[in-house]
Parts: sequence; C-alpha cells; structure tokens
Amino acid sequence: MAAIGVHFGCTCACVAVYKDGRADVVANDAGDRVTPAVVGYLENEVIVGLAAKQSRVRNAANTIVKVKQILGRSFEDAQAQKHISESKCSVVEKGGKPKYEIDTGEAVKLVSPEDVAKLIFSKMKETAQSALGSDITDAVITVPFDFGESQKKYLGEAAAAAGFNILRMVHEPSAALLAYGIGQDSPTGKSNVLVYKLGGTSLSVTVIEVNSGIYRVLATKTYDDIGGVCFTEALSQYLASEFQRSYKQDIKGNARAMMKLMNSADLAKHSLSTLGSANCFVDSLHDGIDFECSVSRARFELICSSLFNRCIDPIKMLLEQAGFNATHVNQVVLCGGSARIPKLQQLIMDLFPEVELLNSIPPDEVIPIGAAIEAGILLGKDNLSTELDTITIECSSSDILVKEADESGAEKFTILLPSGTPLPARRQHSLQAPGKLTSVCLELYESVQKSDVSDNCKFAQIVLRDLQKKENGIHDIMTVLTMKRDGSLHVTCTDKDTGKSEMITVEEAS
Repeated sequence: MAAIGVHFGCTCACVAVYKDGRADVVANDAGDRVTPAVVGYLENEVIVGLAAKQSRVRNAANTIVKVKQILGRSFEDAQAQKHISESKCSVVEKGGKPKYEIDTGEAVKLVSPEDVAKLIFSKMKETAQSALGSDITDAVITVPFDFGESQKKYLGEAAAAAGFNILRMVHEPSAALLAYGIGQDSPTGKSNVLVYKLGGTSLSVTVIEVNSGIYRVLATKTYDDIGGVCFTEALSQYLASEFQRSYKQDIKGNARAMMKLMNSADLAKHSLSTLGSANCFVDSLHDGIDFECSVSRARFELICSSLFNRCIDPIKMLLEQAGFNATHVNQVVLCGGSARIPKLQQLIMDLFPEVELLNSIPPDEVIPIGAAIEAGILLGKDNLSTELDTITIECSSSDILVKEADESGAEKFTILLPSGTPLPARRQHSLQAPGKLTSVCLELYESVQKSDVSDNCKFAQIVLRDLQKKENGIHDIMTVLTMKRDGSLHVTCTDKDTGKSEMITVEEAS
C-alpha cells in the first residue's frame, strides 16, 4: 500500500502519494494538481473544488471559502469574527460555535466548519484513490505553526471523519524541508534554513536550525494581512478601472461583477508566473458588455509593487528577531502558491545573493510532497532511517502580552512570549506600580498581531493583594511566565520587597 500526505490550506488543498521510493502530487478529476478549498451547496447536491469555485458567482450565499480560518475557533474569537465579516455565506452562533447558514430553497440548515473540512478531505481521499485504483487511508496531515490545540483537534477529527488514518500531523515548514531532503540526505552538520510560505490568505516566515537530521524552530511569524488574494484583488481593481475607462461605467460597487473579475484576475495571475502577458476575458461583465484586457507581467508587477514590499519586509524583521543576517542562512525554501511569482522570487534572491534558493519543486506542491515523504518514513516504505525523523518542537501559536501603564498612565502592551517561541519556554518581566496601591492586577492577552490587541484577547489576570503602601516609592513586581509543551501557562507574580506572591495556571493558553 502507498502512503499519502495532505495539505489543507485556506484557499486550496493538495494531496501527494508516496510510492515506489518517490512522492508525487496527484491531479484531481479536473486535471488540476491543486484543488480549491471551496464547498458549494446547491438545491440537490454539494459540490467541492473547482466546480464550487466557478459557481460562486451565482451561488455566493451558499458557497463556503477559507473554512480553515474558522475551524476549531469559538464564535467570539477575533480571527473567527474577521472571517465572518468577510464571508458571503451567513455565519451564525450556535452553542458558542460558528455555523454556516445554508438556504438552498427548501429549508435553512446549519453546517459546521468541521463538516465543510470533512468534505474537502473526502475530495482529497477520492483524488488519491482514483490515481492508485485502490482504497487508501494512511496519511500525514500538515498544520501551520500558529494552529492551537483546539484547531489541530478539529482538523484531525475532520480528516478522520473523511476516512483517513492519521499517522501524524507535521508542521508545514518541517514538511517543506522534508520535500527537499534537508537534514536527511547528509544528516551530519548544522545549517539554518529559512522557509518562506506565501499562501492564499497569509504569509509565514520560519527560520529552522537543522542539526543531525533534527529540526529546531528558531523563529517564526505569520501575517494574516497579506497573501495571494491581495495580488488578485489589486489586479481586479486595475481591471475594473480599465473597464470604467473604456465604457464609462463604475462596477467597483457591483459584487457580482467584481467576483467575475476576481476569477479572471486569479487566472491571469497564475499565467503571469510563466508567461510574459495574460489575456483577461469576462463574458457579460456588466449590462451585457463583454470585457477583454491584456495585462503584461511588467504591468502586474507595477500594480503590485507595494504588495511586494509587504511580502519582503517580514523576512528582514524575522532575521532581526532571531539575531541573524542574510549570511547566517544557508538555504531558502519557497512554498505556497503565490511564491511562484517571479518578481517575488527575484526580490528574495536579492536579499540572499549567496544563498541557495530551493524552488525546483512547484511551491504549491512542496508541503504535501514533504507530508507524503513523512508518511513513507512512518510506514517504513522509505530507506531513510526513522531515527532521522523530525523531532516536533511545539511552539506558541500566538503572542502572549501583558498590559501595564507607562509613566503618563497610558496603557501599553508588552510581548512576553512571541508567537513561534519553542516550548517549553520561561520568561521574566519586571512590573512597576505606584507605591500608594495596596493591590496590583496583571492582565494577560493573547493575539496574533500586537496591533490587533483588544479586550476580547484577554484570557487571564492575576491579582497581588495586601501590599504595603509606599508613599514616595513604587512596588517592584517580578512576573515569571512558564509555558509547557502542551500550551499550558503558569504565571507567578512576586513582590520583591515582601516576597508576597500569587500563582495561576491557564490550560492551553496558546
């Protein structure tokens, strides 16, 4: 029997099969190697993949996209609320959890994100089985670093419900390294690898130390405000401007017309990764008018110039966070469909002029191929020693921040545990409070981005009471945070003068 690896992304899903000593991505029934992670509900059937994506123009209210963003989250979660605000399909609260409201005519039904994910996993399983001609269940599933335990749990349950026997869940950057055999072909020696993943809705940058076949995450960061869809939107806005210039009609407020342009812009974006120009044609775009426009690669790069800068800056910031410069990186691995863009690849090469850029495997196929190789190792189908298998080092999925007041009394947030911190981890922080107070309250917040911290992000507080007043002095409070591998957080606050302390434990803080 073969082994398979499945990558379930926000915008697309992909499955690779490990057989006869090699891993290959399997094409779906439409002949595409990558399947849109889109599910559409029609009156008498449910469609998944390209057909659902194409029918979204006329069935937007019953078409679910980017379900991975909301999977395993509570209804009040900040990321869930962001997804709900952007979803064309209505999302309602049921028992504290989000549910999609589907109305196909006969009756309204509620569909959970896990059920949607199960349908996409089922599509991946069917795709693998059609290529092999036999039933196949053993699989390795990939997960992002910023996935919490709840999200992993629901993702695993959805895969199991689709009929998969999950051998292991591996982090996406680790799978990318396995795809290129990094640390496996020559297991001795130490090197630093930067994994750059630009997916449909997010960008993640990870620095991994490879030492004797073991992967150790040194730093990682995920940005949810930039992704391949941003390039598609920029191009669709340009096309809308061209339509207005030609026909004197503004369609930017017409949701149906803009969705048609988004589909056309998406196809053009993919074409421009290999061709010098792409032709965009939309049948009956607005008021029966057919629209046709040719876009050159140079024009596309000009339209998206600011986006390219936003894609490159995170690399510089992460290297600074890790205390690295470009010469400390030995290899750069590209993954994610949008990492195909030639201009982006050139900018990365300019940033690392003396470093090997690994892009021989199509970036949108790297992660599932790595997962399939891992599945082959686990089932003993690979000649590689299982002793060289990845040692999973859990990381904090979100920033852990503390709220305090500065000299002027204004609130400020300080990151104590950045997202991507390898676990277990321990941090100390000195907190100063006015001496006239007899109690001090320490509030802890969890957020993907420091700029998005709100009251909804608060997850714990610890109060130090019965402090001795100091009329002309300050209280010096030492705070110690310890996060274990399972995500539980232990917080201790101690008054340095009196030794008075309080302690709390928060399960699955990250």
